[in-house]
Amino acid sequence: MSDDPLLARLQRLAQDLPGVETGTSYGTPALKVAGKLFMRIKDADTLVLMVPLDDKERLIEMAPELYYETDHYRGWPALLVRAALVDDTELLHRLTESWRFKASAKLRKQRD
Repeated sequence: MSDDPLLARLQRLAQDLPGVETGTSYGTPALKVAGKLFMRIKDADTLVLMVPLDDKERLIEMAPELYYETDHYRGWPALLVRAALVDDTELLHRLTESWRFKASAKLRKQRD
């Protein structure tokens, strides 16, 4: 799994987030915090980030070139991201926010 350049990028960006572990979700590489999925690679071009529904709608409106959803994800707290278009600064911010969404209060406090 670690020879996947997209996964390596995600692991590098998430390395300072407490409790992050690499695993799988739906047969694809994923990042989890305390066993809870917060991000997975859907395919070579697409990431799935777990986000609150309000944030999802706002992000899609704000940057539809980066963020979107398909009918399959409508109504779910999962945001699709075009991996090749998102820069590391934005991706780190999104990963951190997704991590916060799924991390325990104890882990969030450890990070802050």
